[in-house]
Amino acid sequence: MTTLQIVIIAFIVFVIIGVVLLVITNSGSDKKQQKIDLIRGNAVGESKVNETDVQNKRRAEIAKNLKKSKQEEQKESGKITIALKMQQAGLNLSVKYFWIGSVVLCLVCLGIAYKMEMSPLVTILLGFTGLFGIPRFILKKLIQRRQKNFLSEFADALEAMVRLLKAGMPVSEAVSMISREFDGPVGEEMSIIYDKQKIGIPLHEAAVEGTLRMPIPEMQMFATGLAIQAQTGSSLSEILTNLASVIRARFRLKRKIMALSSEAIASASIIGALPPFVALGLWAVSPGYLDPLFEDEFGNTLLTGAICSMGFGVFVMKQMINFKI
Repeated sequence: MTTLQIVIIAFIVFVIIGVVLLVITNSGSDKKQQKIDLIRGNAVGESKVNETDVQNKRRAEIAKNLKKSKQEEQKESGKITIALKMQQAGLNLSVKYFWIGSVVLCLVCLGIAYKMEMSPLVTILLGFTGLFGIPRFILKKLIQRRQKNFLSEFADALEAMVRLLKAGMPVSEAVSMISREFDGPVGEEMSIIYDKQKIGIPLHEAAVEGTLRMPIPEMQMFATGLAIQAQTGSSLSEILTNLASVIRARFRLKRKIMALSSEAIASASIIGALPPFVALGLWAVSPGYLDPLFEDEFGNTLLTGAICSMGFGVFVMKQMINFKI
């Protein structure tokens, strides 16, 4: 096997291991209950002391119903379809275009494998990566970028909505104003929520549907706050103010974590880049020193194992310094 074939095999193995570990990591997520408790704490914990027992019982019953509905929604949304992922990425395209692109990438990978005269096993793995791995990886990056852009403006949008509510504007009109004043994902999501409300869907239900397109904690807390306000009549401006302060606090914590983990990131980058640079240095000083790794069959096995272990080690280090808030 040539060096390029060894590198391609190692890359395919690393992608498959990464996908498996990512599925295992995301399978145990149970964060929606924490968001409901947070909104309940903001809506109920700051209420007046002289509330009647009837109101307290009503709030407890509504919170219980919200908990059940959230659990049912979590069970139903366990399987995320390609169409939903495309909506999360902001792509207004049909699913067939995704599969057309996947097939094109698969054919390109198979053509490269055929041109380089690779073994049948490597050809199959490369085609599998082009059909199922690379398109989903690109879609995941698009989703992450859209969520990041949404969070960068969501706190400002909530504070603007609070000012509109305090000025006496209805909630639906405040949402419409935010959809016109803000560009990007925030304006798109608020516009969809307002359009659904105009055709008869309650505002809080439209917001809950929006959590499927934007599955982040902040959007889920916003939808839960609207649901609590619609069923209990609590102060929505206070809920949104608390939510905006929570979002800004999370941003501060993320930046602090990035500063504290910068040393670990630099160490991981140096450790990951050290073996290739050492190999290049040895090749420059003594070109024939590393020939057994590329020419001998046992050397190819050792080189493949080294590349796989290094890739797996870099992936583990990245997961160790990737703190989720």
